[in-house]
Amino acid sequence: MAVRNPADIRNIALTGHAGTGKTTLAERILFTAGETTRMGTVEDANTVSDWTDEEKQQGHSLRPSMLHFEHDGHYVNLLDAPGLGDFVTHALACFPAVETACVVLDATKGLEHGSRRMMALAANRDLPRAIIINKIDEAEADPASQLQAVVEQVREAFGSICVPINLPTPDRSAVVNVFEHDGSDDAGDEALFSSVHEAHERIVEQIVEVQDKLMDTYLEVGEEGIDGKQLHDAFEQALREAHLVPILFCSAKTGAGVEDLMHIFASLLPSPLEGNPRPFELVKASADGEQESEPEPYVAQPDADKPLLANVFKITTDPFVGKLGVFRVHQGTIRVKSEIVINDQKKPVRVAHLLKRQGKDNVEVEELGPGDIGAVTKIDDLAFGSVLHDSHDLDAVRLRPLPLPKPMYGLAIELKNHADEGKFSGALHKLMAEDPSLRLERIAATKQTVLRGAGELHLRVVLDKLKAMAGIELITTPPKVAYKETIAAKAEGQHRHKKQTGGAGQFGEVHLRIEPLAGDDDNPDGFVFENATVGGSIPRQFLPAIEKGIRQILEHGAFAGYPMTGVKVEVFDGKHHAVDSKEIAFMKAGARAFIDAVNKAAPTLLEPFVDIAVTCTQDHMGDITSDLANKRGRVQDTEIMPNGTCVIHATAPLGEVQNYATELKSMTAGTGSFTMDYSHDEQCPPQVQQEVMASFQGHHDDD
Repeated sequence: MAVRNPADIRNIALTGHAGTGKTTLAERILFTAGETTRMGTVEDANTVSDWTDEEKQQGHSLRPSMLHFEHDGHYVNLLDAPGLGDFVTHALACFPAVETACVVLDATKGLEHGSRRMMALAANRDLPRAIIINKIDEAEADPASQLQAVVEQVREAFGSICVPINLPTPDRSAVVNVFEHDGSDDAGDEALFSSVHEAHERIVEQIVEVQDKLMDTYLEVGEEGIDGKQLHDAFEQALREAHLVPILFCSAKTGAGVEDLMHIFASLLPSPLEGNPRPFELVKASADGEQESEPEPYVAQPDADKPLLANVFKITTDPFVGKLGVFRVHQGTIRVKSEIVINDQKKPVRVAHLLKRQGKDNVEVEELGPGDIGAVTKIDDLAFGSVLHDSHDLDAVRLRPLPLPKPMYGLAIELKNHADEGKFSGALHKLMAEDPSLRLERIAATKQTVLRGAGELHLRVVLDKLKAMAGIELITTPPKVAYKETIAAKAEGQHRHKKQTGGAGQFGEVHLRIEPLAGDDDNPDGFVFENATVGGSIPRQFLPAIEKGIRQILEHGAFAGYPMTGVKVEVFDGKHHAVDSKEIAFMKAGARAFIDAVNKAAPTLLEPFVDIAVTCTQDHMGDITSDLANKRGRVQDTEIMPNGTCVIHATAPLGEVQNYATELKSMTAGTGSFTMDYSHDEQCPPQVQQEVMASFQGHHDDD
């Protein structure tokens, strides 16, 4: 297969809220284009896009699916992105690979939160956008008013830049392309709502505004003074500059408007030569690996003869060919048997196979040129976001990081069958390589391993996949809160460790005092140990053993079973025995003397507080602030944002918001989102401290 002319390629992402019909629309497009011989349905679990067992079970797309078709002499790469909020990371991952984000709406539900979010995220990445109003056949009582209301809702949310480019016919069996219409009422074309003539004028006026000379010509002599190429170029410019968001109507179910949609994809949406440059950067590092300065922009040129530059935006595992890296070529050409470099690695790797993907099906190709999307197999070092190139001059080129949401929902995990320990790490890391919103962490304070993801559904899908893929079952529990112990007063403690079992015994006596200590950057552990003994009451060689015993208590807790911080220890007296004193004796005596002092020093439990920023619609603001107050949270600030949204900034105890992802989804019907970061520690309320201390089993006393 010859390298395609990038002018003939279109790269488009279908995105938007869950349930708007993106997968059905992709299925209808493939069928209309002749890529399939029959239409599958989500209900029958036989669509080209949703081919994994997890997607069939959930009835939703969970990963982007790579599709392609040809229309009007153009080659369209279509990415069907997931719409569920828990999988927004995978929708975002598509943006570097495409020139246009098409946000699909449900005509019966209007503008939903997921679609608002994708519109904002696409704008943030400087992507041209289009809005597809699907399911026009399902509008019932007053379809004209209902569809017109959706258009007005879109224009109210995103401004007058949103203009219909086609309109449904009165019976909704087809659409009228108002942009390519001659603008007259003589043609006899009727629309369900609005005048075809007025709709044509509205979009032409929106387009010509981007070029002063064109605007002057239009005002002087009208559209007759503008040729088709000038109007097309202005259309492209308006898309690039976010001066136009075309609105299109269709029904994926009946096929109404789908051929016109494909025509608009091919003839009007930007090619790789016309789209906004993807945000590549030159990241220069010093010899020690630190970044030297602010990254400089790097503009990839869609020229087949330039050095290769491609970006991996999806990692997946194919049951037949193994690990796959799905990439977009931004510059140059990638060929089978060529050698490429991953990021700034010194050693190149050989390209054994190149694939074009149609859902789960793979077709081998010899080469792929600029603007095209494909996959490479069996290269272990590939990762999400990797840059592929064939010149060390491009070692420092990276794609500007995507604003991926942090994985906030966590589950403590442990193996149900410990015989699986050998294969667990490999299987989980394989899933983490495929999913940038998945994170594994070990919490030392609670001695738990916590798996974090975007939400309850996300982790449930991951756990099911782990079981199906590797036969590994996990026991899951809510993560414990990482409390910390400290003291609020000064105190003294002492302990004599004496053990005689025949022969040499054990003896050591320690007297110490403790006081609160503020942590700082020079002492992040919040612990100071000092020797204030005089007269050799404790030989110096035993002092490290005393400190070791105290540090063991600091690690495991003195009164609640959590690490201790913020304490200064001073050993001021003690006794030893010439024969029986040993390091083990003073280690145990030091530990017990420390516990004795802590119990007299107003022992205090600290709980972690987090900074939390909740984004929601303004009508949910009262419910959320009230709920945060009930969780002992404190609202710090509220920002009123455009489009009827707001951001609530608060601090709250981590223990009260560990399940906030699920709770917020319930409170806002899935429209809310939040971020959360550790802020500081605060003293627990007495009742919380008593509950935690009551579950502590204490220290084993072997004296």
